[in-house]
Amino acid sequence: MAELREGLLLGLGNPLLDISATVDEDFLKKYGLKANDAILANERHKPLYDELIEQYKADFIAGGSVQNTMRVAQWFLEKPNITTYMGCVGRDKYSKILEERARTSGINVRYQYTDKEPTGTCAVLITGKERSLCANLAAANCFSLSHIQEAENHKLLQDAKYIYISGFFLTVSPETIQMVAKYAYQENKIFAMNLSAPFLCEFYKKPMRDALPYVDILFGNETEADAFSKANDLGVTDRRDIALKIANLEKINKKRKRLVIITQGAEPVIVAHENTVVEYPAEKVPEENVIDTNGAGDAFVGGFLAELLQGKDTETCVKCGIYAATLIIQRSGCTYEGKPNFSP
Repeated sequence: MAELREGLLLGLGNPLLDISATVDEDFLKKYGLKANDAILANERHKPLYDELIEQYKADFIAGGSVQNTMRVAQWFLEKPNITTYMGCVGRDKYSKILEERARTSGINVRYQYTDKEPTGTCAVLITGKERSLCANLAAANCFSLSHIQEAENHKLLQDAKYIYISGFFLTVSPETIQMVAKYAYQENKIFAMNLSAPFLCEFYKKPMRDALPYVDILFGNETEADAFSKANDLGVTDRRDIALKIANLEKINKKRKRLVIITQGAEPVIVAHENTVVEYPAEKVPEENVIDTNGAGDAFVGGFLAELLQGKDTETCVKCGIYAATLIIQRSGCTYEGKPNFSP
């Protein structure tokens, strides 16, 4: 079993305070939103956040995709500071809540602070079992390469053996992704990334394709895989074929083949590696037990990475990811309690 030490996994992403509430279809329509989608807020969405807080029973949860993943990984690892997390926040009460919640989860938080914008927020709109995300990145947009170049932060990059970045970060700092990806290649570190949302595959295709040659492990869900195939003219619609094609796209580090993992809700998880595709059955949670699907993908990656850090094989990593996602959808938001009870 691999040695678990501090700083083994570095995550870079957009720290957001999730404002989560159950709403009706009319609320989604009012703001032009779709169930089970993720978008960035524009002018039209500005009043949405106050409306949620004032008129709905909203919960505040420390969020942002990568921060969720780091929290879940820490939960499995049961040893603080194995993960380090960087992202940009404002100097306000929201960032204090965020940092306090993240540190309580065992993450070594290294936020960059900006005075230009408030801490980012993400509206998590739950309709039935579906969730729609509308993120106002605000301060998260202000992350700059200079943060990771500071001596003490660069040391954390050096210490990490695994690096994980969300596709959402492509909208914020492609230059940071390039710098980190190239460094990971030079030092033979494992670089993992997530497709994160269908709109990224379409509208941020270039920075995504620029990062992909460095990616050792790529995660995505069914809608993201479909969107990637379409945007990149892969010419296939069967998700097993999509996973294989992505696995075989150009890769700079020849020491290992790319691993592509596509989750499909309650359908099997597709894993493509070295020209083979394996499917792992997901666990079907009884409909009445599903509370909300927000954070299921983040939790899957957290469970997967927790096992990977311990030197486990792909099958065990996937099974832990399924265990984590199955647990999270039976709770409100990306939350957990007690100790994990995972056995492969």
